[in-house]
Amino acid sequence: MGHKLKITGWIAIGVVAGALTTVSLQTVARNTLAPLPLEELQQLAAVFGMVKSNYVEPVDEKKLITDAIAGMVAGLDPHSVYLDKKALKDFNEGTTGKFVGVGIEISQEDGLIKVVSPIEGSPAFRAGLKPNDLIIKIDDTPVKGLTLNEGVKRMRGEPNTKVQLSVFRKDENRTFPVTIVREEIKTQSVKARLVEPGYGWIRLSQFQERTVADFARKMEELYKQEPKLKGLVLDLRNDPGGYLDAAVAISAAFLPENVTVVSANGQLAESKFTYKASPRFYHRRGGADPLKHLHDVTHGALKSVPLVVLVNEGSASASEIVAGALQDHQRAKLLGSQTFGKGSVQTAVCLDSAFRMDNCPSAALKLTTSRYYTPSGKSIQAKGIVPDVMVDETLEGNLFAALRTREADLEKHLGSGQGNEAKDEVREKAREEARKKLEEEMKKPPAERKIPEYGSDKDFQLQQALNQLKGQSVLVSKTQVERPEPKKEN
Repeated sequence: MGHKLKITGWIAIGVVAGALTTVSLQTVARNTLAPLPLEELQQLAAVFGMVKSNYVEPVDEKKLITDAIAGMVAGLDPHSVYLDKKALKDFNEGTTGKFVGVGIEISQEDGLIKVVSPIEGSPAFRAGLKPNDLIIKIDDTPVKGLTLNEGVKRMRGEPNTKVQLSVFRKDENRTFPVTIVREEIKTQSVKARLVEPGYGWIRLSQFQERTVADFARKMEELYKQEPKLKGLVLDLRNDPGGYLDAAVAISAAFLPENVTVVSANGQLAESKFTYKASPRFYHRRGGADPLKHLHDVTHGALKSVPLVVLVNEGSASASEIVAGALQDHQRAKLLGSQTFGKGSVQTAVCLDSAFRMDNCPSAALKLTTSRYYTPSGKSIQAKGIVPDVMVDETLEGNLFAALRTREADLEKHLGSGQGNEAKDEVREKAREEARKKLEEEMKKPPAERKIPEYGSDKDFQLQQALNQLKGQSVLVSKTQVERPEPKKEN
């Protein structure tokens, strides 16, 4: 889904950011197994036997085992998870930016699925779907009553299978059927445009496998349009993270050669590392480095172009790495709201040791293995990165920011190693007030709602970022303050 979602989708991106994000896909040492606690394993075997023989109805042995594994991992923290075959497929789609479907960015409007934009070159694009088309039926299933996710699942499927959509086109006042053959879709995690002469905007919605190449291509296009770019806005709002290598690469595009981008510390030697702004730390898959070509085309302009980074409470994980590196090296000014606060590294590993993650056949484990630190040594776990300038999302204020879940709100979130944090009663009250505001906002026609599309001429924070680049006054938030360190329970 893109970032042109109406308010419901806009809020939802922030809500799920912490739960969906992952940072690192490294190799875990398999020969460092701890001694097995035999007494506890005997208890586990006893429980397994009792459930198997005494439960009210027969149970599947394999399901019992996988549920036990899933429960063991889920009890650690919100980002450690056992990935069964289906979850593994979803995980790989999220990180590679590939899935099988029709190829549209969508939102929800009046209970229907609204086409925000067909992905260029996709089956939906070729079939003639247009922005603002409303999907009222998927095959024989009416869309009314389905959640957005349920609608997405029905439109996805196996390659070369057909799905029929009933589409209402408002500006032509007609309904018509469209039959689309599903195929592999490559999502775009990077958008860019000249917002005005001399000033560019580039948005990263996620750090996927293709993000660095897409970033380089989009920046080259910007510089072809405007060879003497006077300022650039890097938009990381609601970016939930993704590949660590991609975050290091994007940071390296703007930073001096070989400065520290991020470091991490965990139990194993593999979990302790420092990544620097150099191709050997991010370009490890062969082929040409897209950033080298970008550097040559722009004559190294990205290393010095005035830069503002937009962040908010939905900016998590890999996007926090980029923001923290650019801030610590004083390469950019950060504007917006304090970020999500996911300062932990997850390692994804196929449980069949004969396979890599990208072709894992059955099940995998995503396990928290490190905490990461910005170049100056700051851990942002459960706190986040504080912008240089706090700016609200609208002229009226941060109307719905309290509805976004942060790392510190997640059940069993990883702390700083000093104990569990107490519940923030003030924030809970703010969330309830924001919910009421959102209910009122959703009663208005879509054109009158207060959260505009990112990158549009009504994007308040983008306008403030442009003011910052031009040396003009910025409307600083009168209400936002730095979140305090999470409190410890007694």
